[in-house]
Amino acid sequence: AYDIGLHGVVYQVNKWDPKQFDWTKKLADADYVGPTCQYCHMRGGHHNVQRFGTVYTSMGMSMADRGAPIWKEKRDRWASVRDDCHSPRFARENLQALDEAVKDAGLKYRETFQVAADLVKDGV
Repeated sequence: AYDIGLHGVVYQVNKWDPKQFDWTKKLADADYVGPTCQYCHMRGGHHNVQRFGTVYTSMGMSMADRGAPIWKEKRDRWASVRDDCHSPRFARENLQALDEAVKDAGLKYRETFQVAADLVKDGV
């Protein structure tokens, strides 16, 4: 998703230009033209890239425990990173769009497995 999104495209176009991405600088000191994966997912020196992810369980379960405290903590943390560059409204709208994408992906995931199960039943 990153590679085809605006941030990923900016990165792909500019990654070899040292004026845009100076890899000799520490991440905290860098002034990149756009965020890299590390900028958002490894903030503060954390090496657990899922720390700033919103989907923390398997594809089929990510929507199941919406009320869990860890879900709210992760979503709030995710939104706080976006606040560095975007408005809080943008972050909320982005989260809502991601929720819909996860829901759609979950449905497609289950449909795919049903097709496979039906093929096995048919002896294929």
